[in-house]
Amino acid sequence: MNKFVSISLAAQALGVSTSTLRRWEASGRLTPLRTEGGQRRYDLSALRPDARSGAQAVRKTVAYARVSSHDQKADLERQKRVLELYCASHGWAFDMIADLGSGMNYRKKGLKRLLDGIVEDEVGRLVLTHKDRLLRFGAELIFALCQTRQVEVVIINQGEDTNFEEELASDVLEIITVFSA
Repeated sequence: MNKFVSISLAAQALGVSTSTLRRWEASGRLTPLRTEGGQRRYDLSALRPDARSGAQAVRKTVAYARVSSHDQKADLERQKRVLELYCASHGWAFDMIADLGSGMNYRKKGLKRLLDGIVEDEVGRLVLTHKDRLLRFGAELIFALCQTRQVEVVIINQGEDTNFEEELASDVLEIITVFSA
């Protein structure tokens, strides 16, 4: 998918000035598209053909931690420490995203930032302490998105395999807890 940007953003992406892009256009080195209003639009993938081939190398590792309430701040810090140690032991440079909010809240700032990074191909690896730290319900959708965007998902504590009835009982308890709070 091509991403067309203004002259200033194209110049910033290439590390040159806007006047340099104008000179390149005058000399025939570049040919931008023009909007109906005459504004230049540059195709980033055409300007930087190496960006697609090098995308895997520059994508980052994101460690994501979440707790449901302010009372669990100590648990959030513990999760962050576990994620830091795990990533460091594997030699991964990483960004930490921490959220405070229900596992059923899809509007958390950190979750939105994570999803934006996955969609924009900025994230190459997602590290979680537990599967339900991402979302209580709907995590499978995000894992499917990760698979489509070729994002490796690492869950440190896989836990025991539970049967359907145990998982359903746990989900019902979670719903009751959230709505009674």
